[in-house]
Amino acid sequence: MNAFFDTSVLAPVFYGDHEHHAPSLSLFLSVGKENGCCGAHTLAEIYSTLTGMPGKYRVTGDQAMLFIGSTLERLSVVALTAEEYAAALESWSKRGIVGGTIYDALLASCALKSRAEAIYSWNLRHYRQLGPEVERRLKRPDASKVL
Repeated sequence: MNAFFDTSVLAPVFYGDHEHHAPSLSLFLSVGKENGCCGAHTLAEIYSTLTGMPGKYRVTGDQAMLFIGSTLERLSVVALTAEEYAAALESWSKRGIVGGTIYDALLASCALKSRAEAIYSWNLRHYRQLGPEVERRLKRPDASKVL
């Protein structure tokens, strides 16, 4: 199985007291580069999320880079070429995707490029707007069936 990880699954991996830590970590540890991946933009989202957390959960840039290093050791990174990026924007715009949902749509494009059988996310709302090709792959880390 080729599993694609959304940032919402990866960030809790690094916080032991996060409500989604256990299922996120279990899923993360169950894959390797040959069957687990994330989008290139996900690395920036991990950095932004971890360094922007409130209070005691905020980490330094150096700490965030350690977490990104762990992600790079475990997962393959999928990037869109400039041409694929432009084509994805065109396709998603024709489907009516606007605002911040475009970021999840671009990650979905990376997942589709990787031929992911499952797209794991805790933030399902935006992904559900992206049509049946994405929705049929959508799973929560703690669920055994497609949502």
